[in-house]
Amino acid sequence: MRVAIEAASLALSNGGLARYTAELSLALARTHPHDEFFLISDQPFCMPSAAPPNLKRGGGPRNRMERRWWLWGIAWELSRIGADVIHGPDFAVPYIPRKASVLTLHDLSPWMDPSWHHASERVRRRTPILLELGLATMIVTPSETVRKQAMDRFGLRADRIVAVPLAAPPWLEPVPTAPAKPYFLFVGTLEPRKNLPALVEAWREVRRHHDIDLMLAGRRRDDAPAIPPEPGLHLLGEVSEARLAELYSGAVAFVYPSLYEGFGLPVLEAMQCGACVIASRAVAEAAGDAAIYVANPAELAQAMRQAVEQPAWAAEWRERARAQAAQFTWERTAGETYRVYLEARARFGN
Repeated sequence: MRVAIEAASLALSNGGLARYTAELSLALARTHPHDEFFLISDQPFCMPSAAPPNLKRGGGPRNRMERRWWLWGIAWELSRIGADVIHGPDFAVPYIPRKASVLTLHDLSPWMDPSWHHASERVRRRTPILLELGLATMIVTPSETVRKQAMDRFGLRADRIVAVPLAAPPWLEPVPTAPAKPYFLFVGTLEPRKNLPALVEAWREVRRHHDIDLMLAGRRRDDAPAIPPEPGLHLLGEVSEARLAELYSGAVAFVYPSLYEGFGLPVLEAMQCGACVIASRAVAEAAGDAAIYVANPAELAQAMRQAVEQPAWAAEWRERARAQAAQFTWERTAGETYRVYLEARARFGN
């Protein structure tokens, strides 16, 4: 089988969409060596490192007409490479269904609260049309929660939509660290729904009694809440993969109080590095019973304080975290996604 994967998200330097596209395409190629996988886009992008020979760079628009990518360009590229299936990992599939298609619907946040997304008008308008008109042969979500929400909101049949969980990348492992100062850690895109003001408020409360820093790592979106500088608060921006493992491994606790998530991949990344995780129930499908769940800033501050004051208690949560993360692998994600491709190909045109 030949599968085309739309790779515009790989133009981003980091973030969940880029991680999903890169790790899924690599795992698909590793686990299905007799198939071919092509990354295609109308934008320049970097190929994932250490790509197997059967993960290839496809083409992009070749003329003015093909620059209308989702309408014409992608269809011509699919024809050129002889693709059987096109996977849109970022809320989209081609507007004209000439091949079997799979659309990944990561979450319903674009339709839940306008303040969460300042630049998602195109997704809000386009994706419901693709779903409701059946232009996506099959739909993938990262959790059962999103699957059920999508069925309710867009009227999707249960047999058209499949929940396929994600995983932490295999290169993220615990590393020995000796931080100069204890710290709490958040990793993710800095944006409204991550509930960062509540995290900063809780950290300030803990800091009244303990000399501990707060590290915020990730790309800052234009609509991110204002976070004024203050002693002990570190806005790290985007960090390298090597440093990411060190940050996860050395944190007193990884804290993720997001208001809403489709899955919560940074939580699994932290768990795979053996972090004690404090989070909202928005990530319950990923974190299982291996996270300390909190519902408000007071509970958040209490859990953070306990992680500082009771190292043995935090160590128990670290052990749970490693066991939880081990249940998720990209090989599993690739295998379940591949079965969706086969189903889409069998259904297309019938």
